[in-house]
Formats: sequence, structure tokens, C-alpha cells
Amino acid sequence: MRVTFKGEPIELSGSFPRVGDHAPDFCLTSQTLEDVGLAAFEGRPKLLSIVPSLDTSVCARSTQVFDAQAGDHPDVAVLVISCDLPFAQKRFVEAHGLGHVTPLSLMRDRQFARDYGVLIASGPLRSLCARAVVVLDENNVVRHAQLVPEIAQEPDYDAAWAALKA
Repeated sequence: MRVTFKGEPIELSGSFPRVGDHAPDFCLTSQTLEDVGLAAFEGRPKLLSIVPSLDTSVCARSTQVFDAQAGDHPDVAVLVISCDLPFAQKRFVEAHGLGHVTPLSLMRDRQFARDYGVLIASGPLRSLCARAVVVLDENNVVRHAQLVPEIAQEPDYDAAWAALKA
């Protein structure tokens, strides 16, 4: 799939998951600097909102929208994954009064981004993540996967939540 940033094509590294795939495990960093993987959310459906940085308007908006919607889905673990440091993620969550999303950081390495095919390999955002949403069922099987074609656009929120009901 072609991905652009402000209309300019960018290259991604890795393979984006497909519906029906078993999601790769990961090791990301929590706000308390702990390593976190899929096992931390075992037995729960998961919505992974992957964003370049919470310090951009589109990433901030999508995180706020998913947080508001997550209040209606307390059984779903909504993970917001970015390259931001955990300290910045914590400040963002506190500043916006968010309480339903779990921010996770690629602070220690970019393996998650490669495994999920969202590592930006070219252009001004090189080494950050492309915008994507991946929905996993309680067994970590991919039920929805959207690699947003233009990084400066918001994801399809309705399609993500619909996948959790299917």
C-alpha cells in the first residue's frame, strides 16, 4: 500500500499485518518505564492506535477521539503507540484528562514498528511510525488493519470499533 506524508510518498519497513494474521508480540515501554507486551492485556480485545507523535494535531485528535470512544468499551484495551518518550506521553494524558487509553513508547527500540510494518524508512519523519490502527481479538488475531494512506489524516474510527463487534 502507498503511504504519503503531505502528498509525498514515503517508504515503510516491514510487513503490515493482515486480517486473520496472529499479531506479533512486542516489548514497548509504559509510562512507568516498564516493559509491556501483549501478555499484559491477555484475554482482552485490543485496539492499537499507532501514531507518529502525540505532539502533532492529528495524533492528538485521534488519541482524544479513541479515549472518548473507549469509555463505551471498558473491556477493550486501547493502546496508543508512538515514538514519544513515556514522560511526554504522561504529560499529554494528564493535560488532556485522558483515562481510557494506555500510551506505550518505542523508546528502547523500533522492533515493534518493523514487526508491524509501520516504520517510516524515508522522508522527514524517518524512524517514526506511520499512522495505523490494528484491532486484535482476545487471542491476538488481527480483526481489522488500517494503514492510513496519508499520515496527516485521521483513521477510520468507526471501522475499528465495528471490527470489535464482529
